[in-house]
Amino acid sequence: MPDNAAQSESRELPASIAIPPVRGEMVRLRPATVEDLDRMDVIDAYPGASGITGKDRVAERAAVHAWVRRSVAWSKGEAPAESGVGDPEARRTIAWSIITESDHDGDGEIDAAESDNVIGMIFLIDIDGWARSARIQVILGQDYRGRGYSRDIMPRVMTYGFAPEPAGLGMHRIWVAVPEQNTRSVSVYQSLGFMPSGRSRDALWNAAQNRYQDLIVMDTLVDEFDPIRSLDAFGMHVIEDNPGVKEAMAAREHSIAIQQGALAESGTAGGDMAAPAPVAADVDSSFAGKVSGDDAQHDEPEAGKDGAVSAGAASDDEGSNWPYAQGKSKTSKGAWWRTLGRGRKRNNGK
Repeated sequence: MPDNAAQSESRELPASIAIPPVRGEMVRLRPATVEDLDRMDVIDAYPGASGITGKDRVAERAAVHAWVRRSVAWSKGEAPAESGVGDPEARRTIAWSIITESDHDGDGEIDAAESDNVIGMIFLIDIDGWARSARIQVILGQDYRGRGYSRDIMPRVMTYGFAPEPAGLGMHRIWVAVPEQNTRSVSVYQSLGFMPSGRSRDALWNAAQNRYQDLIVMDTLVDEFDPIRSLDAFGMHVIEDNPGVKEAMAAREHSIAIQQGALAESGTAGGDMAAPAPVAADVDSSFAGKVSGDDAQHDEPEAGKDGAVSAGAASDDEGSNWPYAQGKSKTSKGAWWRTLGRGRKRNNGK
């Protein structure tokens, strides 16, 4: 019989963490500091929050301050209560500042010189060691939205989140919460492998429209997420020395080899295995809503050059072919790239 105490201990988060830097093609990430909080004010990071996250800008700013302080405390090995932001469940947060050192708008000056090159932050929030779950969120300064920065960094942070320890956090699930009216973000998150998994009715107040709106919960699991495909969806490329990437590449190669072997045994293998063309999204039509001018900004990723690539379906009886740790978790829900063209419905894989 397994030792229950040992099992529990193995699911505890470490007492301290070295937050790794992450490189993108357009920007880079470094651990956020308390000093960066003032820089978020300089870049005006909180307008439009009511219509995007359901918080007003004061509440959104307060949340960011709490997340950064929790992240700094964890990096110093402090208990949650020592951070000044107590947490009875001891869930942790990692905060990165998004840094640009380029002149993307062609005006002859570094884009964010007034904020020491900080243009926003990206977070893994509510990191739950027992459930191996975390929420991801991006917040950009008002002038830096819609330029493609989110699509450059989100898959790279997710790769680190899913990669096994010690290369990554070893998460099983990463999720997002999207206001129902932000249909553009729903589509973009689908292109990253997220699928709608629940709805909280009237969970948010939209002050701009003077009404309540539902909150859509979307998630993706470790054996669904393909970091290569998620970057391809937005025309980005793998940076192999980023945290977790080598492990992800090895798992992907192993997964493809297993599938090719199975096809060869069945006598159907032949030629290179190409990924399927994107198919139409199978999204509950009740998610649809009017997107206001601010809805596709702030903490949600931007669509790709040709729009977001949507999610499709795959077969119920097919086993997982994209595990980071094959054999350790049951077959779960399928993302559109995992099954290389086979059909599978979103279910619990029981």
